[in-house]
Amino acid sequence: MSNQVDSQSSTYIHGSSPEEQRRLSLLNDLLNLKCLKELNPDAGSRILDVGCGLGQFSRAVSHAVGTDGFVMGVERDEQQFKQAGDLASERGERELVEFRLGDALELPLSDAEWGTFDLAYCRFLLEHLSDPIIAVSQMAKAVRPGGRIFLVDDDHDYFHPWPEPENFQPLWQAYVRSYEHLGNDPYIGRQLVVLLQQAGLTSVQNSSIFFGGCAGNDSFQSVAGNLVSALAGAKETIFSSGLLDQATYERGMKGLKVWTERPDSALWYSICCAEGVVSATNARI
Repeated sequence: MSNQVDSQSSTYIHGSSPEEQRRLSLLNDLLNLKCLKELNPDAGSRILDVGCGLGQFSRAVSHAVGTDGFVMGVERDEQQFKQAGDLASERGERELVEFRLGDALELPLSDAEWGTFDLAYCRFLLEHLSDPIIAVSQMAKAVRPGGRIFLVDDDHDYFHPWPEPENFQPLWQAYVRSYEHLGNDPYIGRQLVVLLQQAGLTSVQNSSIFFGGCAGNDSFQSVAGNLVSALAGAKETIFSSGLLDQATYERGMKGLKVWTERPDSALWYSICCAEGVVSATNARI
Protein backbone atom coordinates (compact mmCIF):
# COMPACT_ATOMS: atom_id res chain seq x y z
CA MET A 1 0.00 0.00 0.00
CA SER A 2 1.91 2.88 -1.32
CA ASN A 3 2.04 6.47 -2.40
CA GLN A 4 4.35 5.30 -5.18
CA VAL A 5 4.16 7.42 -8.32
CA ASP A 6 6.04 6.30 -11.39
CA SER A 7 7.63 8.31 -14.14
CA GLN A 8 4.72 7.93 -16.58
CA SER A 9 2.10 8.81 -13.95
CA SER A 10 0.83 12.02 -12.40
CA THR A 11 1.10 13.15 -8.82
CA TYR A 12 -0.20 10.80 -6.13
CA ILE A 13 -3.60 12.21 -5.23
CA HIS A 14 -3.17 12.10 -1.43
CA GLY A 15 0.31 13.57 -1.20
CA SER A 16 2.93 12.40 1.30
CA SER A 17 2.19 14.45 4.41
CA PRO A 18 2.62 12.97 7.92
CA GLU A 19 -1.18 12.76 8.09
CA GLU A 20 -1.24 10.65 4.94
CA GLN A 21 1.46 8.36 6.32
CA ARG A 22 -0.63 7.85 9.46
CA ARG A 23 -3.69 7.08 7.33
CA LEU A 24 -1.77 4.50 5.32
CA SER A 25 -0.42 2.91 8.49
CA LEU A 26 -3.91 2.59 9.94
CA LEU A 27 -5.18 1.25 6.62
CA ASN A 28 -2.58 -1.50 6.88
CA ASP A 29 -3.85 -2.35 10.36
CA LEU A 30 -7.40 -2.64 9.02
CA LEU A 31 -6.69 -4.66 5.89
CA ASN A 32 -3.53 -6.72 6.26
CA LEU A 33 -5.08 -9.83 7.80
CA LYS A 34 -7.84 -9.91 5.17
CA CYS A 35 -5.35 -9.38 2.35
CA LEU A 36 -2.98 -12.02 3.71
CA LYS A 37 -5.82 -14.56 3.73
CA GLU A 38 -6.56 -13.84 0.06
CA LEU A 39 -2.87 -13.80 -0.91
CA ASN A 40 -2.29 -17.15 0.83
CA PRO A 41 1.49 -17.37 0.25
CA ASP A 42 3.18 -20.75 0.59
CA ALA A 43 5.81 -21.30 3.25
CA GLY A 44 9.30 -20.89 1.86
CA SER A 45 8.18 -18.76 -1.09
CA ARG A 46 10.13 -15.94 -2.74
CA ILE A 47 7.78 -12.94 -2.76
CA LEU A 48 7.95 -9.57 -4.54
CA ASP A 49 5.88 -6.69 -3.12
CA VAL A 50 5.63 -3.93 -5.75
CA GLY A 51 4.88 -0.49 -4.33
CA CYS A 52 5.35 -1.72 -0.76
CA GLY A 53 4.84 1.68 0.89
CA LEU A 54 5.54 1.53 4.61
CA GLY A 55 6.36 -2.17 4.39
CA GLN A 56 3.91 -3.31 7.06
CA PHE A 57 2.26 -5.82 4.77
CA SER A 58 5.65 -6.94 3.43
CA ARG A 59 6.64 -7.89 6.97
CA ALA A 60 3.34 -9.68 7.57
CA VAL A 61 3.94 -11.71 4.40
CA SER A 62 7.48 -12.48 5.56
CA HIS A 63 6.13 -13.95 8.78
CA ALA A 64 3.73 -16.07 6.72
CA VAL A 65 6.41 -17.55 4.44
CA GLY A 66 8.74 -18.22 7.35
CA THR A 67 12.50 -18.25 7.67
CA ASP A 68 12.94 -20.33 4.52
CA GLY A 69 11.11 -17.70 2.48
CA PHE A 70 12.22 -14.34 1.11
CA VAL A 71 10.35 -11.04 0.65
CA MET A 72 11.54 -8.06 -1.38
CA GLY A 73 9.63 -4.79 -1.13
CA VAL A 74 10.07 -2.26 -3.96
CA GLU A 75 9.14 1.37 -3.32
CA ARG A 76 9.82 4.42 -5.50
CA ASP A 77 9.00 7.16 -2.99
CA GLU A 78 12.19 7.88 -1.07
CA GLN A 79 10.36 9.06 2.05
CA GLN A 80 8.28 5.90 2.28
CA PHE A 81 11.30 3.76 1.46
CA LYS A 82 13.16 5.24 4.42
CA GLN A 83 10.14 4.94 6.71
CA ALA A 84 9.66 1.30 5.76
CA GLY A 85 13.17 0.54 6.94
CA ASP A 86 12.82 2.65 10.07
CA LEU A 87 9.51 1.01 11.06
CA ALA A 88 10.99 -2.45 10.51
CA SER A 89 13.99 -1.56 12.65
CA GLU A 90 11.78 -0.19 15.43
CA ARG A 91 9.97 -3.55 15.56
CA GLY A 92 13.20 -5.53 15.46
CA GLU A 93 12.20 -6.88 12.04
CA ARG A 94 14.69 -5.19 9.73
CA GLU A 95 15.95 -8.54 8.43
CA LEU A 96 12.50 -9.80 7.43
CA VAL A 97 12.30 -7.84 4.16
CA GLU A 98 14.81 -6.59 1.64
CA PHE A 99 13.55 -3.09 0.82
CA ARG A 100 14.75 -1.81 -2.52
CA LEU A 101 14.30 1.67 -3.98
CA GLY A 102 12.85 1.41 -7.46
CA ASP A 103 10.04 1.92 -9.96
CA ALA A 104 7.09 -0.39 -10.67
CA LEU A 105 7.45 0.34 -14.39
CA GLU A 106 11.12 -0.68 -14.37
CA LEU A 107 11.72 -3.04 -11.47
CA PRO A 108 15.19 -2.77 -9.88
CA LEU A 109 16.16 -6.40 -10.40
CA SER A 110 19.46 -7.84 -11.54
CA ASP A 111 19.65 -10.17 -14.52
CA ALA A 112 19.91 -13.11 -12.15
CA GLU A 113 16.76 -12.12 -10.23
CA TRP A 114 14.28 -11.98 -13.12
CA GLY A 115 12.02 -15.02 -13.25
CA THR A 116 12.96 -16.21 -9.75
CA PHE A 117 9.99 -15.13 -7.62
CA ASP A 118 7.14 -17.49 -6.74
CA LEU A 119 4.65 -14.68 -6.23
CA ALA A 120 4.48 -10.96 -7.02
CA TYR A 121 1.70 -8.68 -5.86
CA CYS A 122 0.69 -5.04 -5.58
CA ARG A 123 -2.02 -3.27 -3.59
CA PHE A 124 -3.59 0.10 -4.41
CA LEU A 125 -0.81 0.88 -6.87
CA LEU A 126 -2.30 0.42 -10.33
CA GLU A 127 -4.99 3.07 -9.78
CA HIS A 128 -2.18 5.65 -9.57
CA LEU A 129 -0.41 4.65 -12.81
CA SER A 130 -1.11 6.03 -16.25
CA ASP A 131 -0.08 2.74 -17.90
CA PRO A 132 -0.68 -0.09 -15.41
CA ILE A 133 -0.13 -2.90 -17.93
CA ILE A 134 3.58 -2.08 -17.88
CA ALA A 135 3.72 -2.71 -14.14
CA VAL A 136 1.78 -5.99 -14.44
CA SER A 137 4.05 -7.13 -17.28
CA GLN A 138 7.11 -6.33 -15.20
CA MET A 139 5.70 -8.42 -12.35
CA ALA A 140 5.04 -11.30 -14.74
CA LYS A 141 8.61 -11.14 -15.98
CA ALA A 142 9.88 -11.26 -12.39
CA VAL A 143 7.97 -14.44 -11.53
CA ARG A 144 8.97 -17.98 -12.52
CA PRO A 145 6.75 -20.08 -14.81
CA GLY A 146 3.96 -21.51 -12.68
CA GLY A 147 4.22 -18.69 -10.15
CA ARG A 148 1.43 -16.23 -9.35
CA ILE A 149 0.62 -12.55 -9.81
CA PHE A 150 -1.87 -11.10 -7.32
CA LEU A 151 -3.47 -7.67 -7.80
CA VAL A 152 -5.54 -5.69 -5.29
CA ASP A 153 -7.09 -2.35 -6.18
CA ASP A 154 -10.07 -0.01 -5.98
CA ASP A 155 -13.12 0.55 -8.11
CA HIS A 156 -14.60 3.78 -6.79
CA ASP A 157 -17.95 3.01 -8.38
CA TYR A 158 -18.53 0.22 -5.85
CA PHE A 159 -18.74 2.56 -2.88
CA HIS A 160 -21.97 3.24 -1.02
CA PRO A 161 -22.28 4.99 2.36
CA TRP A 162 -25.86 4.79 3.59
CA PRO A 163 -27.96 6.66 4.53
CA GLU A 164 -26.19 8.89 2.04
CA PRO A 165 -24.37 11.73 3.83
CA GLU A 166 -25.79 15.15 3.14
CA ASN A 167 -24.01 17.01 0.32
CA PHE A 168 -21.71 14.02 -0.20
CA GLN A 169 -22.20 13.25 -3.91
CA PRO A 170 -20.57 16.43 -5.32
CA LEU A 171 -17.57 15.82 -3.05
CA TRP A 172 -17.26 12.14 -3.98
CA GLN A 173 -17.62 12.79 -7.70
CA ALA A 174 -14.95 15.51 -7.56
CA TYR A 175 -12.65 13.10 -5.72
CA VAL A 176 -13.17 10.40 -8.34
CA ARG A 177 -12.71 12.82 -11.24
CA SER A 178 -9.48 14.09 -9.73
CA TYR A 179 -7.94 10.67 -10.46
CA GLU A 180 -8.80 11.09 -14.10
CA HIS A 181 -7.52 14.67 -14.05
CA LEU A 182 -4.12 13.30 -12.97
CA GLY A 183 -4.14 10.69 -15.73
CA ASN A 184 -4.95 7.83 -13.35
CA ASP A 185 -7.87 5.39 -13.18
CA PRO A 186 -10.39 5.34 -10.28
CA TYR A 187 -12.09 2.27 -11.81
CA ILE A 188 -9.00 0.08 -12.27
CA GLY A 189 -10.39 -2.62 -9.98
CA ARG A 190 -12.88 -3.87 -12.58
CA GLN A 191 -10.02 -4.16 -15.09
CA LEU A 192 -7.68 -6.42 -13.08
CA VAL A 193 -8.71 -9.58 -14.94
CA VAL A 194 -8.21 -7.83 -18.28
CA LEU A 195 -4.74 -6.64 -17.22
CA LEU A 196 -3.71 -10.15 -16.23
CA GLN A 197 -4.99 -11.54 -19.52
CA GLN A 198 -3.17 -8.84 -21.48
CA ALA A 199 0.04 -9.69 -19.64
CA GLY A 200 -0.29 -13.31 -20.73
CA LEU A 201 -1.32 -14.83 -17.39
CA THR A 202 -3.34 -18.04 -17.31
CA SER A 203 -5.82 -19.58 -14.84
CA VAL A 204 -7.05 -16.09 -13.98
CA GLN A 205 -9.60 -15.75 -11.19
CA ASN A 206 -11.10 -12.89 -9.22
CA SER A 207 -12.44 -12.23 -5.73
CA SER A 208 -13.04 -9.31 -3.38
CA ILE A 209 -12.27 -8.12 0.13
CA PHE A 210 -15.03 -6.44 2.10
CA PHE A 211 -13.90 -3.10 3.48
CA GLY A 212 -17.09 -1.71 4.92
CA GLY A 213 -18.94 -1.89 8.18
CA CYS A 214 -21.67 -0.23 10.14
CA ALA A 215 -22.16 1.77 13.31
CA GLY A 216 -21.56 -0.40 16.34
CA ASN A 217 -18.88 -2.56 14.70
CA ASP A 218 -15.51 -2.43 16.44
CA SER A 219 -13.71 -1.25 13.29
CA PHE A 220 -16.36 1.07 11.85
CA GLN A 221 -14.99 4.33 13.21
CA SER A 222 -11.55 3.43 11.85
CA VAL A 223 -13.00 2.54 8.44
CA ALA A 224 -15.10 5.73 8.36
CA GLY A 225 -12.12 7.75 9.60
CA ASN A 226 -10.04 6.42 6.70
CA LEU A 227 -12.64 7.79 4.28
CA VAL A 228 -12.63 11.20 5.95
CA SER A 229 -8.82 11.30 5.94
CA ALA A 230 -8.58 10.21 2.30
CA LEU A 231 -10.89 13.01 1.18
CA ALA A 232 -9.06 15.51 3.38
CA GLY A 233 -5.74 14.44 1.85
CA ALA A 234 -7.11 14.93 -1.66
CA LYS A 235 -8.33 18.47 -0.93
CA GLU A 236 -5.52 20.31 -2.67
CA THR A 237 -5.72 18.07 -5.74
CA ILE A 238 -9.48 18.64 -5.97
CA PHE A 239 -9.08 22.41 -5.69
CA SER A 240 -6.11 22.70 -8.05
CA SER A 241 -8.02 20.63 -10.61
CA GLY A 242 -10.92 23.11 -10.46
CA LEU A 243 -13.36 20.28 -9.77
CA LEU A 244 -15.01 21.75 -6.67
CA ASP A 245 -15.13 25.05 -4.83
CA GLN A 246 -14.20 25.26 -1.16
CA ALA A 247 -17.72 25.90 0.11
CA THR A 248 -19.10 22.79 -1.60
CA TYR A 249 -16.14 20.77 -0.36
CA GLU A 250 -16.69 21.90 3.22
CA ARG A 251 -20.42 21.11 3.06
CA GLY A 252 -19.64 17.62 1.83
CA MET A 253 -17.05 17.01 4.55
CA LYS A 254 -19.45 18.27 7.20
CA GLY A 255 -22.17 15.92 5.97
CA LEU A 256 -19.72 13.03 5.97
CA LYS A 257 -18.59 13.68 9.53
CA VAL A 258 -22.21 13.86 10.71
CA TRP A 259 -22.82 10.53 8.94
CA THR A 260 -19.96 8.86 10.85
CA GLU A 261 -21.79 9.64 14.11
CA ARG A 262 -25.19 8.26 13.09
CA PRO A 263 -26.35 5.09 14.91
CA ASP A 264 -27.56 3.59 11.60
CA SER A 265 -24.70 4.50 9.26
CA ALA A 266 -23.26 1.77 7.05
CA LEU A 267 -20.54 1.62 4.42
CA TRP A 268 -20.85 -0.93 1.60
CA TYR A 269 -17.56 -1.33 -0.20
CA SER A 270 -15.51 -4.20 -1.57
CA ILE A 271 -11.93 -4.11 -2.85
CA CYS A 272 -11.23 -5.93 -6.11
CA CYS A 273 -8.72 -8.79 -6.28
CA ALA A 274 -7.51 -10.91 -9.18
CA GLU A 275 -4.71 -13.39 -9.71
CA GLY A 276 -3.18 -15.42 -12.50
CA VAL A 277 -0.43 -17.90 -13.21
CA VAL A 278 2.73 -17.02 -15.14
CA SER A 279 3.39 -19.15 -18.23
CA ALA A 280 6.68 -20.08 -19.82
CA THR A 281 5.94 -17.50 -22.51
CA ASN A 282 5.93 -14.72 -19.92
CA ALA A 283 9.32 -15.81 -18.65
CA ARG A 284 10.85 -15.38 -22.14
CA ILE A 285 9.53 -11.84 -22.68
